Amino acid sequence: MKTLFISPIGQIRNLYPITFAFVKALEAKGLKVGYVKPISHSKKDIDILYQHVFGKTAPASMKMNNVEKSILTDHYDTILEKSIELVMQAHENNDVVIIEGVELNARNPFTEKLNLDLAATFQSGLIFAGNSGRNTLCEIGEYLDFYIKRFDVFDNELVGFVANRMADKILSVEEAACQVVTEKKIPCLGLIGENESLSNLDEIVAFIAENLKIDSLVDDIKNYVEKPITTPAFFKYQLIDRARKANKRIVLPEGDEPRTLKAAVICHDRQIANCVLLGERAEIEAVAAREGIQLPEGIEIIEPASIADQYIDKMVELRAHKGLTPEKAKEQIQDRVVLGTMMLAVDDVDGLVSGAVHTTADTIRPAFQFLGTEKGSKIVSSIFFMLMPEGAHVYGDCAVNPNPTPEQLAGIAVQSANSAKAFGIDPRVAMISYSTGTSGAGPAVDAVKEATEIAKTLDSSLLIDGPIQFDAAYVPSVGKQKLPNSPVAGQATVFIFPDLNTGNTTYKAVQRSANLISIGPVLQGLAKPVNDLSRGALVEDIVYTIAITAVQAAQQK
Repeated sequence: MKTLFISPIGQIRNLYPITFAFVKALEAKGLKVGYVKPISHSKKDIDILYQHVFGKTAPASMKMNNVEKSILTDHYDTILEKSIELVMQAHENNDVVIIEGVELNARNPFTEKLNLDLAATFQSGLIFAGNSGRNTLCEIGEYLDFYIKRFDVFDNELVGFVANRMADKILSVEEAACQVVTEKKIPCLGLIGENESLSNLDEIVAFIAENLKIDSLVDDIKNYVEKPITTPAFFKYQLIDRARKANKRIVLPEGDEPRTLKAAVICHDRQIANCVLLGERAEIEAVAAREGIQLPEGIEIIEPASIADQYIDKMVELRAHKGLTPEKAKEQIQDRVVLGTMMLAVDDVDGLVSGAVHTTADTIRPAFQFLGTEKGSKIVSSIFFMLMPEGAHVYGDCAVNPNPTPEQLAGIAVQSANSAKAFGIDPRVAMISYSTGTSGAGPAVDAVKEATEIAKTLDSSLLIDGPIQFDAAYVPSVGKQKLPNSPVAGQATVFIFPDLNTGNTTYKAVQRSANLISIGPVLQGLAKPVNDLSRGALVEDIVYTIAITAVQAAQQK
């Protein structure tokens, strides 16, 4: 998806004449252009103005007072989620979307962060817009330098800048004026002169459009190659969207656990999945009342005793070779995780999520016993989706296998690469070690090297390298220095750790020190989707784990 984010610089009051002009100029070149202003604090209804100028509708902006309420009630993520929905509406059947930023306002000091996050979310090309009627060209240059540096961490493409309402004396030396001094060279897309003869919005937009220099931009749009967007907000949006489309039934054995109950209500209300709460209705209702949770009409609650007996025969059939008797099966199925697993085994549900109060072993053991591994899989492993600012990464195995053999480590690498691909991440696999290339030696390094070679035989198309140190895998400059010819160094998206000690320690250190969202553990290799929760999981973590389980269920059908 190609998007261009027009960001204000300096004291420009209204961006819409410039953004409308870009729409008009690009359409004149034969492109299909969508437009959206996700957030507006203008007294004017921008979408109505857009319809007046172009005769077609644009998604209606969120009003700043509602945005303020979301920020004050700690619902910042909902702002980005709604913004993504608006951009996706604008993108439908178009070649490119113009996203108009929020004008900077002293009353709303968070507007700068909103612009940074909106542009970063879509990895948009950046166009900076200033107003020479309120700032000198020199001041515009200073603002440009500042905002280029502010956006630098997100690695957005610098498309160019435009300055509106330029004085004639500056325009007379336009070529010189275009060379605004910044540390990074940025093209000038237009220096628009002052024109007091313009009497209405249509004339203003047409005048600016005629003076834009966009030939190079048009070529870039026409030659744009689609690439996956995995920035945190967009990854979460796509995950929820896929889960909604999957429309799966997910059983929650810990139905009376407060966080799980809250997550189930959220999933019901947002149509993420059809959650089945296992537990005594009276107890679930008591927990809901105590926690201030409004149970929606239609949410499914199943009391274990009402269905347990119908799964006994199947349990005995599946474990007869291990000596399971009907009497022992009746004992085991008192465990709600076992009951939920049996519901999944006979396809009464599509997936299972547990672990808020159960251990990983409590969740996984019944899955091993009654579901088994998927066809072609020799190992069950886990990954975490680490939502880094620049995009989602995959870490594995951080929860299941303490000391994998080289063969098992290779299997984990291939599983993790496939999981990454299934969730829209282009897999470039780094086999992590304390040594990069041939710089070190020893049994631990040799094991990673052997695992890398085995993984290549398992999937010859895999972009994989190892042994490689974490910094060489993650940091482009370090990767280029240590492994200059590697297809993975400095650009890895999948990180495979040599053992559970390293993996679990690293994911927690990165998650907590960088204060980022980590989704998982997500289990790989089981015949049907079962996912474990950290016992410290937040409600949001449970919601996303349910969504992932629903998506996995759709992929396995």
